[in-house]
Amino acid sequence: MKIIRPGSLGQKYAFVVAGVVFLALLVSAGQRSAPGVLILPLEAGFGWSRDTISLSAAVGIFLYGLVGPFAATLMVGLGVRRVMLGALALMAFSAAASSFMDSAWQLLATWGVMSGLASGSVALVLGATVVNRWFATNRGLMMGLLTASAATGTLLFLPALAALADAFGWQAVVLACAAAAAALIPLVWWLVPEDPAAIGQLPYGATEAAAGAVAPAPPANVGRMVGATFATLGRAMRAKAFWYLFATFFICGFTTNGLVGTHLIALCGDRGIPEVQAAGLLAAMGLFDLAGTTLSGWLTDRFDPRKLLFVYYGIRGLSLIFLIHSDFDLFSLAIFSIFFGLDWIATVPPTLRLTTDHFGERDAPVIFGWIVAGHQVGAAAAAFFAGYMRTVQGNYLEAFVIAGATGLLAALLSLMMARRAVPAAAT
Repeated sequence: MKIIRPGSLGQKYAFVVAGVVFLALLVSAGQRSAPGVLILPLEAGFGWSRDTISLSAAVGIFLYGLVGPFAATLMVGLGVRRVMLGALALMAFSAAASSFMDSAWQLLATWGVMSGLASGSVALVLGATVVNRWFATNRGLMMGLLTASAATGTLLFLPALAALADAFGWQAVVLACAAAAAALIPLVWWLVPEDPAAIGQLPYGATEAAAGAVAPAPPANVGRMVGATFATLGRAMRAKAFWYLFATFFICGFTTNGLVGTHLIALCGDRGIPEVQAAGLLAAMGLFDLAGTTLSGWLTDRFDPRKLLFVYYGIRGLSLIFLIHSDFDLFSLAIFSIFFGLDWIATVPPTLRLTTDHFGERDAPVIFGWIVAGHQVGAAAAAFFAGYMRTVQGNYLEAFVIAGATGLLAALLSLMMARRAVPAAAT
């Protein structure tokens, strides 16, 4: 098969590539969110404890983040399209294989290890790589849109997956995830060139002088690619900005994917709210997230990203504390859905902007990958911690209060960061 040529689309073909990547991120995020729907059906069907199921979700979330920087390096050395195709194939296989599981270790292998590695290769680092490679202007806005797809996929998939689980059992959920990943493989093969130069175009908004300024020279082999990934991390770790960004993004994951994304349905179940209705609450949050994260990208192009992060994390911390002390009536849940949804992952565009400002366009995708790894370490910690607290104490109260407090801490850390442009020699 041949890659479709853009013809008269010219530089606007970047939006075709971004559209396919948008769908891939949506499906990847949807698969990563599936364990939140599976907790109650697997608990009922196999008798597995909630902390056992949460452990599998935590491993998947952890690997989802850990693989990010290596995926970013592989995209340079092997190509974006090859990495996407391999990851989607593994996503489809792992989900389909899990339909035959009957032991907890098989849940860990499929939804923990394989799904985590695969979905982590089609995640935020993919969005950062594509935006830096295909767009010379409006990067904040495009990153906001792609980021929104990742979070919105998590939230919009949940009602459909919950309805499938309710009507046909948990096997229908995993097979739907497998089918969604497999359906994207031909789209990526046909519509995603390696970069603008592969189709004789410039990045969107670029001039001849600016073309080719972003892409680094690829390492010669896999060993050198891995070495380059750690070398980039070593350079980043010498800067205070890296640790501020890593810490705040750790808290971002702790308060979103790990806590709310994994346990909100189960929390609502404890309060007598049916699973499908709770998933609908997450879907509503997804719609607000789509608007909030896109707006965040627009704001990032215009305002100090540190101040934006202060506002986002502050609202998030207060929202979590409000929720756990609310009556879980319609009004309370609506308020939480609006504020937490708008803020769900609005932190990504300003975080990427600060990463690029401090480390330059060449290293930013890989360093951002390590920062995203911190996000997923936080998410994994919350996924297991909240499940453990629920098993030990019989409720989620302290888990949500602690998460809210970390959100307020992240707001303060955001203001402690210096904002400076990277020296020209580093780019």
